[in-house]
Amino acid sequence: MNENSIVFVVDDDEAVRQSTAWLIESIGLKVITFNCADDFLENYNNEQGCIIMDVRMPGISGLEAQEEMVKREIDLPLIFITGHGDVPMAVRALKRGAFDFIEKPFNDQLLLDAIQRGIKHNSDSIESMAKNESIYKRIDSLTPRERQVMSRVTEGKPNKVIAHELSVSIKTVEVHRARMMEKMEASSVAELVKMTIDAEKS
Repeated sequence: MNENSIVFVVDDDEAVRQSTAWLIESIGLKVITFNCADDFLENYNNEQGCIIMDVRMPGISGLEAQEEMVKREIDLPLIFITGHGDVPMAVRALKRGAFDFIEKPFNDQLLLDAIQRGIKHNSDSIESMAKNESIYKRIDSLTPRERQVMSRVTEGKPNKVIAHELSVSIKTVEVHRARMMEKMEASSVAELVKMTIDAEKS
């Protein structure tokens, strides 16, 4: 688990905020609490971790905060805690991309498990983004001809066919292919194909 991760607890009930914070801190995680979603949105500064948020609060609701997070591109896993009557709202929130929802009164271990899954999901997303950024930089380093060769290599075309399509010699294709593979830091065509698929997905 990432040691820089923070669990943000957003709930207008002070008793719930304090008890939830103590529970999370008991497993060594850092916690920051807010009594309303407005305060969270105003103070969030691109930290890693996850959010525990009540559905119903004064000011903007949890669902409205979720919409605002999407607008601001805040991509932290959002775990809603909700009363029984709010379950349909929470289900809608899940369909809009919320990570999980837990009914009050909640089981401590159930909440901790959800938090740990959320933090892992956040860490994995950041790692994937960094990996894809590295792939983009490698692609940007290719010459136009090397990109032409790469697109055909990833389609499974042999050097002879690539040479014919580009109207160059097989030797020229071999040179461009070798340089392209080196710049992409790919040890095989299979690895190169996986890189391009990962880049296209993001």
